[in-house]
Parts: sequence; C-alpha cells; structure tokens
Amino acid sequence: MQPQIEKRFNGFMVPRILGGGIAFALLGGLIGFVGSTGTAHAQTTSASPAVIQAVPGFWDPRRRPDRPDLSRLTLIRFMTETDYPPFNFTGPDGNPAGFNVDLARLICDEIKVTCTIQMRRFDTLVDAIASNRGDAIIASLSVTPDLRKRVDFSDLYYRTPARFVARRDGVSAMVRPETLDGKKVGVVAGSSHEAYLKAMFTGAELHTYPNDEALRQALKQSEVELIFGDAISLAFWINGADSENCCAFSGGPFIESRYFGEGVGIAVKKGNDVLRQALNWALFRIWEKGRYTDLWLRYFPVNPF
Repeated sequence: MQPQIEKRFNGFMVPRILGGGIAFALLGGLIGFVGSTGTAHAQTTSASPAVIQAVPGFWDPRRRPDRPDLSRLTLIRFMTETDYPPFNFTGPDGNPAGFNVDLARLICDEIKVTCTIQMRRFDTLVDAIASNRGDAIIASLSVTPDLRKRVDFSDLYYRTPARFVARRDGVSAMVRPETLDGKKVGVVAGSSHEAYLKAMFTGAELHTYPNDEALRQALKQSEVELIFGDAISLAFWINGADSENCCAFSGGPFIESRYFGEGVGIAVKKGNDVLRQALNWALFRIWEKGRYTDLWLRYFPVNPF
C-alpha cells in the first residue's frame, strides 16, 4: 500500500477521486470550456490545424465565488517540489518552472500580490507549512482524508482520469465491460487501476505487471490486447519515442472517485481561510478568462481526457 500523501505512476501524481467537468478545445477555431454544468465559455485561438483537445474544467459558472477581502494579503510564499516535470522542475536559468509554477504566477497576477516560489523536497512540504516556512503548497498534492487533517485545500485545479490503450489496429471508440469479455488486459499489479478492473470488468482476462515499463512493453509486443492506467502518463508515452507510434487511447476516460481519488489542490495552513478563499477566487477567474486552458494546452498538447 502506498503512502496516503502521494500516489505516483511513472512520475505523475495520480489524484484519488475524480470527477467534475471537462473543457474541449478546438485548436484552430474555438476553445470551449465545459464545466460541471455543461456550460461553455469560449475564446478564439489562431492555432492550426484544427484539432479537438480536451482540457479539464472544474469550476461551475453558476457558483461564482465572491471577491474576498484581499487587502490583508501582501505576500504569498508558494512552495513546490524540486524535480517533478512537467509540473514543477528547475528551468535552464536555475529558476522554478513548470505547470504548477506558472499557475502560481497567474494566481499572483490575478490577486495583484507579491509572490515568491521556493522549491523543496516533496516530503518536507507539509511540515514546512505547519512551521510557517511557506504559505501555500502548489506541487500536485493529492487531496486525501489524512492530509485534510493537517492542511486545508483550495478548490481542485486538476485531476487524472484512467484510460485504456490498445495497439492502433485495435482501437475502439467506446470500451464497456461487455466488450472486453475474454480479452487480455494488462495492468500494474496492486494499483487502483487493477482494483477497478477487477470490480467493473469482470469478464476480462487480467494480466498484471510489476511496473509501467513492463506493462507498456507487453502491449507493444502484443502479449495483451489493451492496457489500463493513468491517462496523463499514458498520453506522454503514446506521443513519445518509446511507444514507437504503436498505440493509441481506446474508449474514453474513467473518473470513478472511489478508485482514482479526489484530485489535486493547493494546500494552506489549517484555518488560513483568507488565503484559501483568495486562491479559490483567483482560480475561478483564471479559468473564466481562458488563461487556465491556455496554460493546460501549453504543457499538455496531448489529450489524456
């Protein structure tokens, strides 16, 4: 059993409960942000050619947060992890970089407050908040019941679905339990993905592997017909050199909260409602303006959704 503070697959944080809306971006035309209500907020983009890209959207436009009193905020000391690309890493100039870092900068710009960003080892971040060495953790920190006892969280700002991958000649538009009866499906042993398959895809012939590398190699060599796992890391593999263009997503995303977690939020010290409310307001505004989608597409041009 992995520690509750984090759950990683191939270097990517996997949240423990999933759900919420998805925004679909049409590159080369319209970008639509679809929240949990299905309401779309749109902006244009000049990117080409036109390709549909899905972007997570977790904010309900009908639940617009009130602007909090920001006068008490003069500085936000963000903390992030040292080596967790593409979410946070040290850039070529030696400064913090990555999706989380750029999102923190957008938040600071929206709130109009001075911010600092320091990089620390992941396992020291929560203790650093408790001892006032920082104000907010933006490091792909998965929200869990145990962590809620130690810190408070902002609204979620991303989640990771699970998906099937097949060889390109075996891709289907939709994957249902009955369509996998008797099929060989690979999964990492002991993972939440294995537990989900055992519960929901009872007719599939499961083949377990010790890690993601072995799992993906099994699909490349046709030992299994599909594999099932974390969609973000699989998206990077599919579009990377290691896959040798062998494979593609089959069917859509699975976001069952009992198996795949709550999601990722920004952690603050227990009781720091002033900062937590300011972060929630800023995150909503960034999404509403389309800046979150621009950021997502810049870091994740592949489609995990």
